[in-house]
Order: sequence, then C-alpha cells, then structure tokens
Amino acid sequence: MKSNFLYNLIGIFACFGIVMSSCTFLDPDRYFEDFFPEDSIFHSKSNAEGYLWHTPTHFPDPSAIWGGSWNPGELASDEMTVLWESGEFPGISFTKGTITERNLPSSFLSTWYQMYTVIRRCNLMIANIDKVQDMNTREKQEYLGYVHFMRGYAYYHLLQNFGPCLILGDEVIPNNLPSEDYDRERATYDESVDYIVKEFEEASRFMPSPVSQSSVLYARPTKGAALALIARLRLYQASPLFNGGDAARRVFGDWTRASDGVHYVNQTYDPNRWAIAAAAAKQVINIGYYELHTVDFDAQEPNPWPIPENVSKEPFPMGAGGIDPYRSYSDMFTGESLVQNNKEFIWAQPSGQVSGYTRHSFPVYYGGWGGMSVPQRVVDAYLMMDGKTIDTASQEYPYDSDVTQTMGQAKEMGPVTLKADVPKMYGNREVRFYASIGFPGRYWKMNSASDGAYMNKQFWFSNDDNSGKTGAGNNVNDYTISGYVPTKYIHDDDSWANGKGQVKGAFVVPKPFPIIRYAEVLLEYIEALNNVEGTYTASVMSADGERVETPITRDVNEMKKYFNMIRYRVGLPGPDDALYSDPEEMRKVIMNERQIELFNEGYRYFDTRRWGTYLTDDANPSNWFGLNTKKDRQQSSANTGFWELVPIDSKNIRDRIATPKQVLLPLPHNELMKTPKMAQNPGYER
Repeated sequence: MKSNFLYNLIGIFACFGIVMSSCTFLDPDRYFEDFFPEDSIFHSKSNAEGYLWHTPTHFPDPSAIWGGSWNPGELASDEMTVLWESGEFPGISFTKGTITERNLPSSFLSTWYQMYTVIRRCNLMIANIDKVQDMNTREKQEYLGYVHFMRGYAYYHLLQNFGPCLILGDEVIPNNLPSEDYDRERATYDESVDYIVKEFEEASRFMPSPVSQSSVLYARPTKGAALALIARLRLYQASPLFNGGDAARRVFGDWTRASDGVHYVNQTYDPNRWAIAAAAAKQVINIGYYELHTVDFDAQEPNPWPIPENVSKEPFPMGAGGIDPYRSYSDMFTGESLVQNNKEFIWAQPSGQVSGYTRHSFPVYYGGWGGMSVPQRVVDAYLMMDGKTIDTASQEYPYDSDVTQTMGQAKEMGPVTLKADVPKMYGNREVRFYASIGFPGRYWKMNSASDGAYMNKQFWFSNDDNSGKTGAGNNVNDYTISGYVPTKYIHDDDSWANGKGQVKGAFVVPKPFPIIRYAEVLLEYIEALNNVEGTYTASVMSADGERVETPITRDVNEMKKYFNMIRYRVGLPGPDDALYSDPEEMRKVIMNERQIELFNEGYRYFDTRRWGTYLTDDANPSNWFGLNTKKDRQQSSANTGFWELVPIDSKNIRDRIATPKQVLLPLPHNELMKTPKMAQNPGYER
C-alpha cells in the first residue's frame, strides 16, 4: 500500500488508535459518523448540516489544559507543576525535554492528525455545498461561514502547536495518489497567519452576530469569536518570537525554506505589526456587545469588599462604584454565573474537564488528588489591595515577606474569610489573589459536604496537616509541593468528600471554560498600542464584513480607558500615569497583568514563548520557590520548618530545561519520512 503523510491525515482517525474527547461547542449531531457515504452528504439540507455539525467532534477539548492536554498546557508553563510523571500530564515530559519526534503523546498526535481530518471535511463541504437543492442562498452563506471558521480553527491549532503549516487550500485530497503527489513544503509562519486570518475574515462575514445568536446555541462561536481569534493571531505575529526579536533569531535564525531560502519565521522587526494587532482588537471592541462581567453591589452584604481610597467610586466602568469586585471576577469561573448570560464570554462552553480537575486542588483527606502546585513567583505577582506591587507596598496596605508573622485579627471581606492566624503575606491582597490562589490558612467552605469534619476548614498544606503530605497517606505524590494550589474554578459549595465519614451528596458545581473572553481582547489591545511607533493605517475586517482603514497611534487615553476598566472591575486603581510615558516599563506592567488576570486559563505557556522570556526564565531555579511542605507547621522558634521559602524539591523541577526547540512541538517522524520536502521544526530530528 502507498502510505504517505496526507493519506494518513485524511484517513479514519481510529486507524491511529486515538480516541478524541469530542468537543460539544457546536452542538454536533452524533449520528453522523466519518463513514457516512460522501455521495449522500449533499443530497439534502439535513444531511449537509449533520455533516457540518459532526465536524467539531474532531477538535480537541479547549479546556484540556492540565491533563490529557492538546498542547503542553498549564503544566508546561511557569504557573504550576506537579509531582506526577504519568502520561496523563504530557506537559511535564515536555518541560524535561523527553518528548521527541518519535514519541509524541497521543493527545498531541491526535491534534496533528485530526486537524487535517477537519480540513478535508471543510474542503469537501466548500466544494459541494452548491449541490444541496433545498438550501437557499442565505443558508448556504451561513453554512460556509461556519465551514471557514472550522477550517481556520483547525489551522490555528496546528500553528499554535507545530508552527508553520502545510496549507492545502481548497484541495480535496484523494487517498489513492502516488506519494510524490503529496510531498510539498510548509508555508512560512507569516503565510500561515495570513491564510488563517483570511479564513476567519470570510467566516465573520456570514456567521451570526452575538446579538442575533439564539441563547439556546450559546456555545457556538459567532463572528465575535472569529474577529477575536484574528486579534490574538495578529498579536502573536507582532511579538518578539515571530517578529525579528532576539528570540526569533535564537530559535529560528537558521531555519529557511529549501525552495526559495525564505526564513520560516520573520527575522526583521516590523513595528507596524503592533498597529495591525491593535486595529484587529479594536474591531472586537467596536461590535459594542461585549463587556466585562460584573455583579451588582449587595447592600445587604454585612462585610462588603473594601474599596481603597485611591480607587474611583464612580459607577462602573468609570470606577468601581456599584459592583462587587470579588464576585464580578470569581463568579465567571466557579459556575455561579450562567455562561449564556455572560457578555464577557466571547466564546465559552460547559466543561467537565474544568470541573474534574478542581479535584487536583483538594487534599486527599478531603476527597481530592491534591497535587497541583503554584510557585511563590505567581503568588508574588498579585498586587496589593491598592494596586501597588509587593515591592512598592504602601503603609496603609503593607506587605510582610516574613511568612511567620500573622495578621493577629480576623477579617471578613464579602465571601473571603481571613483568620487571625493567616500570615500577613496573604493579607491586604487584591481580589484576584483570593479568587485564584489556595494559600496556607485559606478558609475552604465546602458547603455541600454536609458533615462538619469536612466543611469550613483551613488548609495549611504543611506536612503535619490533613491537607498536606501526611494527610495524603499512601498517595505519595498527591500533595502540593509548594504550599499553594490553584482555586480559580472552585465554588464555595464544591466538595469531593462524598462517601467520606457521614458525607453524602457532596457535589461540584458545573463549570464553564472561557475559550475567549473580553478581558483578553482588551489586554491585547493595550499591549499592541503600547508598542506602536508613530502612526500606521491598518487595513482590517470590521464586524460589518467590510475592510476598514484604521489609523493607529500609541494612544495613551485609549490604553488608560481599557486598562482602568479591567482594574476597576476587581476594585483596583489603574496603573500610575507616569508608567504610560515609558513603553518598556508599561510593557512589564502589561505582562504582569496578563499573568494575574488570565492565570490558569491556558495562556501563559504561549505568552512566555511569544515574548521570548521562556528562554531565560522558565527553568530558572529562582522562579520555582515555595514553602517547605515536607516539614511541620508547628516547630520551635529555632526552626521555621514549613514557613521557610525554599527551592521546590521536585524531580520535575530539577530536571526542567528551557531550550530553543521547546517553543514548538516536533512533527511526527513517521510522517516526515514520507514527505522529504516538509521541514522538521528546529532542534528536532526527521
């Protein structure tokens, strides 16, 4: 049999022994299988639509960012680690450099193969949609809008994971050609981005707007999602790794296409790309539908969230007036707010992955698997309550780096309870810290446990505590090695203690996963504007489906408007005015804001790579400190024990490396052997 790369890509995916966790965001018709006869697909509107809505089952679950992940994910970022070394967590193997072109994990391989399955299906639909006799012109246009979105989204996954794409255009590849007919070169990174952007632009012309989308179909993407993905791609394309920065030269400097000698990744800095990215993000803003999620202030709340004096009390979005900052942020992730009513979610879906992986933050003693570990660096990134950093903390909201010093008195701030014995380090912090980080002494309500032994507990994560190593018993890797766990998606009612003691009926509130949310787009707009030099007129697609010429400058008032909005939502002031006059200092502020605002949503892995900071910081031992969880909390004054900040003592951290080749996954060896013209990614073997 003539086996070749593209034949494998378009074959039935079961041939590879890979079972995808199908994605439900497009309400697929599961009665349509891959073996549905192609000559019957376009006989009727119902058949054609069934084929269309089955296609998304080939996409990876976008919320799979921890275990079984479609990309290296959260555990390959510098946001968290675990002690586990199982195949469930391929990101850990990736950070240790053990993933090669010959042993790609099944979840990575599945993305590679199935995205080309999606592409072939889309090409088939584009080629044959006119054969559907009982579908009118408007219906065909909307149908093709979704098809172009899916095709662009498939290439987007390939680009994010594997870099420059092999682009097939509209070609429907038969599977009986000689292998040389499939042998072709890859597009460059820029050619790939431009192609994907055109797909999303074409999609946006005919996909429904967020206003017209039925609430029943809330999990389907709209033209807002298409435009937001364009903005994300343009921002990445403008970033140092892909735009002639030091990282681009270090990682891709010698990587050229054989046929014409063109660099696969741009080696010459183009400042105008930032303007294009800003203009693309502004088109999402101009839709006028999306807004940051807020929850109204409750006048009956006995201990409302305290708004510092330096924060405007004008009604949101001109200030923090009239809203509950904690619930405005936290309720988006815990399941408290409904996905279909949340205008911050440009594209989101219910997620069993998110619900299931909250269990990895709960200690074993309380029914969890307790191994997700957040380093001290992330804890330190969060701001103080008045917007200052821990290094510039004010006297009114002081910071104490001595973890042995406690608050001395309890504090209630809305749903947040701080006991008197909580270290001062964790007091006076901003909303997003309390919503996102499980720190020692945090109060866990676990309301659904119904048994006092498993409700309303402080977790310390020290060796001697039920929440620490001792409480894990024989589960030797099921505890946090840093003393911190992620809590962003955990609701006060959540409990995994069902069946322990007298606990019956404990449950976890269903969670959403934000594939794209409005705060991300605003941060993209701010970052892009901050890097604009002079004035550049960018040509971009508007929400009306028309190309618009948009003059872009480094508009400080625009940056302030949207940055302040993000900060006011969580009860903080905007950045100091003086920072805006220095693009380099402002860049640091923006990078830190993305770390905080988008923590544990799957962005960090890609951000540190596009910025190039991954190459120097990701495996730096100074970034991987935590509390000494192998020691007890109660020790003599001569030995701080648990309360000592130490390097995280984990093989997964000791073996961690950061090499240039790890900005991309390798292409599979078996496929490259059949296509000599297709280049491997730098640093990997064919």
